[in-house]
Amino acid sequence: MRNFLLLVAALSSTVGVRAQDSVENAKRAAAIEQTQAGNRPAPELIAGFDGLGEGFTGPQGTALYRNPSDNALAVGPDHIFQIVNTRMAIYTKKGKKYDSTGRVLLGPAETRSVFKGFGGPCEKLNNGDAVVRYDQLANRWLIVMPTFRRGIPRTQELDSAHGMVPYPPQPGKAEMIYQAPPSYPEERPAGGGVRRTRVDTVGTFCMCYAISTGPDPLGPYYRYEFDRPLFPDYPRPVIWPDGYYLTSSTSDNLIQRQAFVTDREKMLKGEPATEQHFIINDVNFLLNSDVEGQQLPQKGAPNIMITNGGTQLHNQFEDDGLYYWKFHVDWKDTTKTKIEGPIRIPVAPYHYAGDGQLKKSVPQPGSDMGLDTQGDKLHGRLVYRRIGKQESYIVAHSVRTAAGGSGIRWYELRSDRHQKLSLYQQGTYAPGGDWRWLPGIATDKEGNIGLGYSFGGKDHFPGQRFTGRLAGDAPGIMGFGEGVLAEGQASQGNTLRWEDYTYMVIDPADDATFWYVGDYLKKDAKNYSTKIGGFRLSPQTPKHSGTPSDSQHKQ
Repeated sequence: MRNFLLLVAALSSTVGVRAQDSVENAKRAAAIEQTQAGNRPAPELIAGFDGLGEGFTGPQGTALYRNPSDNALAVGPDHIFQIVNTRMAIYTKKGKKYDSTGRVLLGPAETRSVFKGFGGPCEKLNNGDAVVRYDQLANRWLIVMPTFRRGIPRTQELDSAHGMVPYPPQPGKAEMIYQAPPSYPEERPAGGGVRRTRVDTVGTFCMCYAISTGPDPLGPYYRYEFDRPLFPDYPRPVIWPDGYYLTSSTSDNLIQRQAFVTDREKMLKGEPATEQHFIINDVNFLLNSDVEGQQLPQKGAPNIMITNGGTQLHNQFEDDGLYYWKFHVDWKDTTKTKIEGPIRIPVAPYHYAGDGQLKKSVPQPGSDMGLDTQGDKLHGRLVYRRIGKQESYIVAHSVRTAAGGSGIRWYELRSDRHQKLSLYQQGTYAPGGDWRWLPGIATDKEGNIGLGYSFGGKDHFPGQRFTGRLAGDAPGIMGFGEGVLAEGQASQGNTLRWEDYTYMVIDPADDATFWYVGDYLKKDAKNYSTKIGGFRLSPQTPKHSGTPSDSQHKQ
């Protein structure tokens, strides 16, 4: 009996300590919340137009869209390229070639259109979670598409269109994106189509790459198929000088990630290319560092992979660190390829927005359906920006706020000459309460930071907003007011899933214009539309601190 009482006393003491720690963590988290918008006016939109989604019509007609949207966005010198789940579209961008922004040149085309005639699963399976990137270092477009069903690799198939001969070695001849005739589907097939979680036992999963030969997004493209023994969910391709790095998840029910790198130099030349990879267990979703602008990291610098702490599958929703690895690749001697880490960076405590993913968290007006925050992971990109000798890494995620909704926690990390990262500044953007979640973040050539995110709550239909800061603003503060990209006009009632992810990118034409995409619902709509918009933070704005007069902020 005495031992039992001692055990109860010990457990009570532990619970008391944890409760005390939780209260202290909440205070530390609240101390860096920005509870009022910046003093400057909101950044002015220089362009805004509806993208793929309900109501969209283009040269390929109309389409039915899956939820979540899985928004991806890339911008080149003259074009804007969007992918929403299994569909893609290309638009004009005002500049040297076009006199307006947002005119549809292609879409809604199937994501597999770029693999027409290539063979194998990349051509046969039209898949979601595809991502488009613009490699500003080489002026090329990169399209990456996973396959969520097993299929027979193209190396084991015969080309029925050319006399049942084997397909040529990849990448083969560069080809244009296939532009299908228009179609106007009115309803989904019975059963809603093929579920991506279907169990297939024959063949392999794949990651499909297409890299253009120049800045024209219509092509031509070199195509590559890389087999994947494990399910390749949630791919995040990035641009780095020595490779195209990509992480993916194997399952929502496993704490396991795949980290790959493909030979960028050979792919840009249209030569046979290989990839190298590691399997990493017991980590959250990983983001690789992604070069912004034209200034490169030091020659041979490793790519950085980063994640947040906590583990939703273990009901661990809080942490006070970021964790990173150094990914060194060697294409001449693959035995020297390695990853080093994890290395912890202490940050202010955070609690996952909505306690993580796949939960009805964000309230909506007049609806019992809450929306998913995807609060268990870092979002968008791990942006690498070099300005002279200064090397910064920018990243963001959604966290619980003191007011009970959610805000955008963002970080700027700095690197020393040995690629050791440390916290430079951090903040949680949460003016006026409500819910802000699913961020995209980027930084321009002057070190100014732009931030876009979903916005909503019990009194606000879900929509899209944005803000930003100048490099000289007070640490941890978004010095601009809050702009509206898309004002929500209806609640989403058919599913809790919302976007899953989105992107903010910098225009390579001026290295200063921020482009962002996100979802909203039009009045009386049942399904989402998307809005694409661009804004700048300088040089129009005078240089003053932009600090809210009574902001609750500490670095």
